[in-house]
Amino acid sequence: MISIIMQKTKQPLELPLLEDVGWAVIDYLKNGRPKTISDCVFIRHKAPYEGFADHNCLSRMVARRMHKAEIDMKGQKHGLHSLRSTLARVMLENGAPLPVISEVLGHQNIQTTSIYLKIDIEGLRNCIIDPEDLFHE
Repeated sequence: MISIIMQKTKQPLELPLLEDVGWAVIDYLKNGRPKTISDCVFIRHKAPYEGFADHNCLSRMVARRMHKAEIDMKGQKHGLHSLRSTLARVMLENGAPLPVISEVLGHQNIQTTSIYLKIDIEGLRNCIIDPEDLFHE
């Protein structure tokens, strides 16, 4: 399990941690993390070796990596917010129910979750009802 305190609501959130992700974190802590007295798990890899100052720092880092990977984000939000949107969309595409997606995103109101979910055209096509089917018993 990974336990965090959500930034906006200050509420605790516990999520399952996949085994391979857990091993990757252990490997990072043992072999990749610079020596520091910081109690943050993930820290800057340039001096000063401390936790990230704020979420804008992480957002800029994600945006730089997306640009370097040539991911076209023109007209779309990018950075940390895009990761939340992508998580919600992938969960929806894999059949996760809306209340589960809402809980993972830490939303207290399920309506808030709908902001993160864009219309899935292919999913809508699967919902089309043949009018002839309406009249058959």
